[in-house]
Amino acid sequence: MAENGKEKLDIPQKNGHAAEPVCAAVDHAELSVHEALAVVLQIRAGELSVLLWRRALPPCEGAWALPGGRLGPGEDLGGSIRRQLAQKVDVRDLSHLEQLETRSDPDRVPRRRTLATAYLGLVPADVDPAVPEDTDWHPASLLPTMAFDHASIVRSGRRRLRAKLSYTNVGFALAPPEFTMSQLSGYYRAALGHDVAATNLRRVLLRRGQIEETGRSVPSGRSGGRPAALFRFRERSLQITDAFAVLRPPG
Repeated sequence: MAENGKEKLDIPQKNGHAAEPVCAAVDHAELSVHEALAVVLQIRAGELSVLLWRRALPPCEGAWALPGGRLGPGEDLGGSIRRQLAQKVDVRDLSHLEQLETRSDPDRVPRRRTLATAYLGLVPADVDPAVPEDTDWHPASLLPTMAFDHASIVRSGRRRLRAKLSYTNVGFALAPPEFTMSQLSGYYRAALGHDVAATNLRRVLLRRGQIEETGRSVPSGRSGGRPAALFRFRERSLQITDAFAVLRPPG
């Protein structure tokens, strides 16, 4: 209804005056928490490995879990996961970090609803972080008993890495600054889970402009042969180089 040309609002009245709306105070911290987790991957001894820590307290006592934890006051997600990786598992040498996914299943963690935003972090093969005693590297294809939904999150991280190796230059985050094509094909083989021929990989990555020769080489071994040329990635930050490419298994 309009009054004096203006719309009359239906506002509760008290003693002839507009009453203040009554809103129950809700402590959202008691209803849910938000944590940041990281799938940290590295090629170790020719195998794609993931960094896990063993839980010492219930729930899931004794199970292995992804590093991370609750957001601190005033933190954003990216800042939180970098802090927790540095403080809890002493990992500071990430060559790449990107947001992976958010899990919001009300029952993913018992006792209290816990939202989790997962990140994918990559450590180059020439770095060996000094991790705490309760933390270790595990083959990503052969996970131990895992807490909550963390095994599923690891699988999501592997799928993301495999996809991005096809259409981006993310291989830079797995490799040292300089490498032979034999070494690089080994990193790709470990990450993709299938054979990758060094000659084919060299041809593909050169065509896409991802890598270049350094002009240096590695001396040949005892068996002789030509010295192996050293290569490097032209950019050490993520670049899309072929949006529709897929690196397929041979055969």
